[in-house]
Amino acid sequence: MHVRGRKASVPMIFGLLTIWTACTAGDLPTVKIKAGEKMADFTLADASGKPHSLYELKGKKAVAVIFIATKCPYSNAFNQVMAKLAREYADQGVAVVGINPNKTEPAAEVAQHANTHGLGFPVLKDENNALADRLGASVTPEVFLLDGDFMLRYHGALGNSAKPTTKAEEASDAEIRPALDALLAGQSVAQVQTKAFGCTIKRI
Repeated sequence: MHVRGRKASVPMIFGLLTIWTACTAGDLPTVKIKAGEKMADFTLADASGKPHSLYELKGKKAVAVIFIATKCPYSNAFNQVMAKLAREYADQGVAVVGINPNKTEPAAEVAQHANTHGLGFPVLKDENNALADRLGASVTPEVFLLDGDFMLRYHGALGNSAKPTTKAEEASDAEIRPALDALLAGQSVAQVQTKAFGCTIKRI
């Protein structure tokens, strides 16, 4: 029985190694926008082809720009975390904008994913990963939190940066939520940077 147990563990180990290889990076892009810098405007289309620009959100107290994916287990673990943030903070003047930069995930798939998981916020398609390249985004999920003047106030993980997870029941907003609350209270964000973790962006 002991020998059979050892043999049975080989596929499991191989599978875990496969996920690890697919969802980590060796040479990640350098983040090109720093805390305290203003994010330049961008315009991207949603799945229906309707264009949305960042600066259309002028008047919001904060904007969370989050790079997400349809297939990445790390990103999917945070689907409900993102959806809950969008619901809870909408009435407080906070906008959540999802960005899908993966060349392997077409717009129709992005729309179906958002609908299936009830994300409740626009998810825009970053064709040719142009915005990801401009910002230096490297993984999904990865958040860039802006204040009402589009200045970057927090960048990194939604939560769990000290203990990355692919389990929805473990996923939290423990790192973005304090930053959001500080912005809404007119206070400085105590922790402006954490290490984003997840699947590497599938670039062209």
